Amino acid sequence: MKKKIMLAHGGGGQEMNDLINGLIFKTFDNEILAQSNDSAILNLSGKLAFSTDSFVVSPIKFPGGDIGKIAVCGTANDLAMVGAKPRYISCALIIEEGLDINELKDILSSMKSTADEAGVAIVCGDTKVVSKGSCDKIFINTSGVGEIIKEVRIENLKSGAKILLSGDVGRHGAVILASRNELRLQSDLQSDCKPLYKIVEALLNAGITPLAMRDATRGGLSAVLNEWANFKGFELKIYEEKIKIKDEVSGICELLGFEACELANEGTFVIAVDPKDEEKTLEILRKFDENANTIGEVVSDKKTGVIIENIYGSSRYLEVPKGELLPRIC
Repeated sequence: MKKKIMLAHGGGGQEMNDLINGLIFKTFDNEILAQSNDSAILNLSGKLAFSTDSFVVSPIKFPGGDIGKIAVCGTANDLAMVGAKPRYISCALIIEEGLDINELKDILSSMKSTADEAGVAIVCGDTKVVSKGSCDKIFINTSGVGEIIKEVRIENLKSGAKILLSGDVGRHGAVILASRNELRLQSDLQSDCKPLYKIVEALLNAGITPLAMRDATRGGLSAVLNEWANFKGFELKIYEEKIKIKDEVSGICELLGFEACELANEGTFVIAVDPKDEEKTLEILRKFDENANTIGEVVSDKKTGVIIENIYGSSRYLEVPKGELLPRIC
């Protein structure tokens, strides 16, 4: 007989203790978590980065990942984008009554393996169980703390900076679209969901000083570029043919009327560097992903906007995404 999550698993009694000690603590086992304090006591010094995010992705399992993997990657990657080494993560679970225990085990195992890959420890958390119909299987909140290795701030962005992309765009959003019950499109496409700090670490170890970095999640590449353009009034010029897009992503976008640059990524980031660092940055990025490329530059600090030029030399504004393009992608 399959075991299911019951409301009693969130009630603070024996069933909750069995779930936390017998499954969650056992999965995330580490010295700090084992202390069972109300707050994790951490050993850190110097400047810290702190981030939090909540994850409600639907479906909770998708090609290339699941809600557990994306919960760790999302928070760890936010820390990496400011030049911080992710160290510790919390895990708060909101579980729907009736969730299969084996399904929960798979999600927790995925979180653990992803945390190991990212070099972080899951050191504290919380578990709540809500009645059937009050949430969709499971929601996860993660908060993270990281040590600043080299501080990266958007205010360092400047005219003349080169803009690079660490991989192809739109893949995660396209995978979620293709996985939804109402579509069920046949595709071998995998989400790009992955931890990014190892790539950032390689750049920092090579002596590169990023002017700005941002993972292109909700709103995709378009959202990041427009945020940068609007921050202090920059004009960015982007070359469309330099942006790598998988054929499957292009096909899904053409079929459903989406713009690939507006679809989410969960393992691709945008980085701006001084022109002298462009070649070395691109060389390092391509060691991790052959799709990495220089896609444009900051051409002016006198105007505001993102201009995208196609292979024929025609230009248009790359607008900031509007409306709810694709809900529950992370």
